[in-house]
Amino acid sequence: MIETDVATITEMLKGFALGFGLDLLGAILILIVGWWIAGRAAALVRHSLKNAKFVDATLKPLASSIVRYAILIFVLIAVLSNFGVETTSIIAVLGAAGLAIGLALQGTLSNIAAGVMILILRPLKIDEFVEAGSISGTVVEITLFTTLLKTPDGVFISAPNSQIWNSAIKNYSRNPTRRLDIKVGIAYDDDVDAALEFLKNLVASDERVLKDPEPMSFVATLGESSVDLTARGWVATSEFWPTFFDLTRKSKTELEAAGFSIPFPQRDLHIIESPETASAAKSAAKPATKTAAKPATAKKPATRSRSTASKSTAKTTAAKKTPAAKS
Repeated sequence: MIETDVATITEMLKGFALGFGLDLLGAILILIVGWWIAGRAAALVRHSLKNAKFVDATLKPLASSIVRYAILIFVLIAVLSNFGVETTSIIAVLGAAGLAIGLALQGTLSNIAAGVMILILRPLKIDEFVEAGSISGTVVEITLFTTLLKTPDGVFISAPNSQIWNSAIKNYSRNPTRRLDIKVGIAYDDDVDAALEFLKNLVASDERVLKDPEPMSFVATLGESSVDLTARGWVATSEFWPTFFDLTRKSKTELEAAGFSIPFPQRDLHIIESPETASAAKSAAKPATKTAAKPATAKKPATRSRSTASKSTAKTTAAKKTPAAKS
């Protein structure tokens, strides 16, 4: 009887292990194949949209990511179904799990919502230089969770989409033209009108500066050591920095060649002595003069004593000589 029960249990365990093993093997096979298909499909979408001009460059990486994650979700459902889990139960479990995960990952899910808003309203695009709060750089890619940027000095930045979306976005590349301001200071002794005309002609002579709006120059501020002038013109956005660097250098070299001087910051101090200060200084100097004169007066008795001593010495000598003469 016992041997029969052991044999029955053994057969049941073998059947269960065989069935579970086949299910596990099938699940692993489905997972591997599904993972490979998801990667290939994402690469295919990315390659197909690479040269598509009708699709914005910002949407291309996001479209491939959406395709990949959608296939992975179906693969996960297929794996669970292979173990005998009903699809309706899976959907109910996913709904409950989604609610719990949503409450636990509010910040992370807000990045997805912010990424969707960025893609819909498009305040920034790939290859545009933007500034959002304390972050600035050229946009490399916009994903579901983060925005990837590259700074001018080659530093990689991965910023959460919610941080970008919740900040004021300043886009330096969106408009086709930008205003260029060249600032330089001249000495107060220089001819201001001549310097203004010279700066205006200097900016207008550059071929990259647009004729409309017309370049202009004006006095910006009266500084402590210089008259600060500004020459203004408009250039294409792609030519902004090369033009700015060239005109800044020329404004220094050519202004000095034309006879204008560019002063360095300095401050002149003029000390004015008031009558009250002068009288106080004189009264403070008088006691010092009297004190210095006293030692000179104190030396006179010493001189008299020395002369008296000389006279007494002379009398003594004369007295000694007199008896000698009498003898």
